[in-house]
Amino acid sequence: MSLLKQLFLAICLFLVVAFTGSFIVGVESSREQSLSQLRSHAQDAATALGLSMTPHADDPAMIELMVSSIFDSGYFNSIRVVRIPGDDVIVERRSSDSTAESVPAWFSQLVDLQPQGGDALIMRGWEQAARVEVLSNPQFALAKLWDSAIGSLIWLLICGLVSAVLGGWLLRTQLRPLDNMVQQAQAITRREFLTLPTVPRTPELKRVVTAMNQMVEKLKTLFAEEAARSEKLREQAYQDSITGLANRRLFDIRLAHQLALHEQNAEGYLFLLRVNDLAGLNQRLGGQKTDALIAAIGELLKRLLNQNNRSEWLASRSRGGEFSLLVPGIGSEEAELLAGELYNGLESLRQTGASDCTPVAHIGIGAFRPGEAPNQVISRADQALAQTQNDPSRHWMRLDDYQAHAAQGLHDWRTWIDNALNQRKLQLYFQPVMLCADRNQLLHHKVLARLLDPQGEAIAAGRFLPWIERLGWTARFDLAMLEHSLAHLSQHAAPLALSLSAATLHDSATLKRIVEILKQHPQQASLLTFEVDERHLPPAAELEALSQAIRDSGFSLGLQHFGGRFSLIGNLTHLGLAYLKLDGTYIRAIDQESDKRMFIEAVFRATNSIDLPLIAEMVETEGELAVLKELGLYGAMGRLLGAPMPWKD
Repeated sequence: MSLLKQLFLAICLFLVVAFTGSFIVGVESSREQSLSQLRSHAQDAATALGLSMTPHADDPAMIELMVSSIFDSGYFNSIRVVRIPGDDVIVERRSSDSTAESVPAWFSQLVDLQPQGGDALIMRGWEQAARVEVLSNPQFALAKLWDSAIGSLIWLLICGLVSAVLGGWLLRTQLRPLDNMVQQAQAITRREFLTLPTVPRTPELKRVVTAMNQMVEKLKTLFAEEAARSEKLREQAYQDSITGLANRRLFDIRLAHQLALHEQNAEGYLFLLRVNDLAGLNQRLGGQKTDALIAAIGELLKRLLNQNNRSEWLASRSRGGEFSLLVPGIGSEEAELLAGELYNGLESLRQTGASDCTPVAHIGIGAFRPGEAPNQVISRADQALAQTQNDPSRHWMRLDDYQAHAAQGLHDWRTWIDNALNQRKLQLYFQPVMLCADRNQLLHHKVLARLLDPQGEAIAAGRFLPWIERLGWTARFDLAMLEHSLAHLSQHAAPLALSLSAATLHDSATLKRIVEILKQHPQQASLLTFEVDERHLPPAAELEALSQAIRDSGFSLGLQHFGGRFSLIGNLTHLGLAYLKLDGTYIRAIDQESDKRMFIEAVFRATNSIDLPLIAEMVETEGELAVLKELGLYGAMGRLLGAPMPWKD
C-alpha cells in the first residue's frame, strides 16, 4: 500500500475515532441533562399539586379533578394520591404508552432514559393527610434526544467528509514531490537524467529532492566528462588537425569496411584529389597561405557532404595536398555531376594561390564494388588521377573496370522494385546478436531484407537500397519491413531489431503512421526494438519525441552504427535507449590496433556510467571477439557469430 493511502486511511481512522468519541460524549451529556429535567419536572408538578390540594384534603372529587387537569396538560407516566397513613390510593392516573413512536427501539434501549419521579405532602393543618406521587414520562425527552443525536451525527459526518477530502487533497499536494522523485529514479533506470525544477517547501522533502538533483547532476557531469574524453581520443586517432576531415587511418578503415561483403554495402566511386604543385605553392606563398588553401579545400569537401546529405560518404585528407572522397551508393552519371561540382568549387579557390594556367587540383575517379581489395580500388583511382595530370584538356578522369548491371537503368529498377513491394516479394533475413560473455546466448535478431527480382533471385539490400532512396520510396519500404516483421512476430516469439531509415526519421506523417501501427500490436511490444542510424539522426527535440512515442507504445529504441559523432553521446541521457551498437569501423582488427582499443574503452566507460548496453557490429575474427569480451561489452554481431539467413523453425 502506498504511503499516500496509508496516511489517508490513518487520517480517516483518526477522524472516525474522534467523531465517535465526541458523539458518545454528546449523547451521554444530553441524557444526563434530560434525566435532570425529568426529575425537576416531576418534582415541580408534585409540589404544585400538593399545595393546590391542601385546602381540599378531604374532598376526593376536587383532588381527582386537579390530578386529571395536571395529567392531561403535561407529560407524565403516572400521578397518584395516597392517604396517610395507610397508603390507600385516593386518585391515580397512569399513561398506557411510555415510548416515542419516532424513536427506534434500539436507541431507547441504548440510552435507557427511565421515568423520573417526585412527591409532595398534602397537609391538614399540622397533620399529613396524603402524599402526591408524580412519575414523569420520558417520551418527549427521548424524542428530543434522538433529534439532537441525528443532528450531531449529520454534522460530524459532514465535517468528517470535508476533512477527509481536504486532508486527501493536502496530502496529495504535499506528497507530489515523492511521485516526481519516483519518476526521476525510474528515469535513471532508463538511462535518463532528469532534474526536478520545482523544489518543495516542506523541509524534509526539500532535502530529499535537493539531494536527488545533486546526484543526477553529478552523474551527468561524470557522463559528460567521459564523453568529452572519448571524443578527444577519437579526434586524435581519426581526424586531420588542419582540415577537420578524416585522416588516412580512418579512410583506410572505412574503405575496407565498405568493400566488405556486407548486407548493406553498395557500389560507388572513390574520388582522389591532389593539389597541383604543393611544394611550389609553399615556396611562393609560404606555409600559412598554403595551409589556408588546404583548409579551404577541406571546407569545400565538407560543404559537398552537407549539401548531398549522405552521411555514409567520407571525405579525408591523406597527407600533404592529397584528399579523398568515398561515395558509395551512386552511379556513373551522379559521379560525373559530383566531379563537376567539385571542380567548380576548386576553381573558385584559385585566387588563394594557384597559378592561372593550371587547375588548383587534379581529380581522379575510380569505381568500386563490395568484394574488391582496397589496394585495387586505390590503384584504379590513382591511375585515373595520373591520366588527368597527363591530359591538360581533362578536368577529371573516371575509370570503371566493370559494367555493373548495364542494362538496368532507373526505369528498370523502378518497375521491379515497385512490383516487388506491391506483390510482397520481400523476404526477411535474420542475423543473430549474441551475448559477448556467452556467444551461445542470443540477445535478438537483426532484421535484414531481400527483394526478389523478376527472375526470382534474392537481391541484397546494398544493391537496391540506393535505388529506393533515389525513387523516394524509403518510407514505403520501412512500412513494408514493419508489416512483415510484425507478421513474423505473431508466429515466432523471438526478439527482433528493425532499422528505420533517414527518410522515415524526417517524415512526420510516416512516423505517426508507424506509432499508430505499434499501438495496434501491444502483444509484440517487448519483442521489437527499433534502431536508428547515428549518421541520420533528426534534431534532438524530434529524436526525443520519437523515443518517447515509441516507448509509450511499449516498444524500445536503440542506436546503431555509433561512433562517428561521439559528441552526441551527451544527449543520450534523455532518450532511454535500449542499447548502442558500435560501428564496425571501430571494431575491425581491434585486437591488432591499440588505439581502437583505447577508444572503445573510453566509449564503454561513458556508456557504462549510465548502464547503457554496448553491442559491437561486424565482428569477424576470434581475436576481435576476445578483446570485446575482455573490455566488457554486452553483445556482438557479425559473420563470426552468424551470417544473415532466412528464418528456420
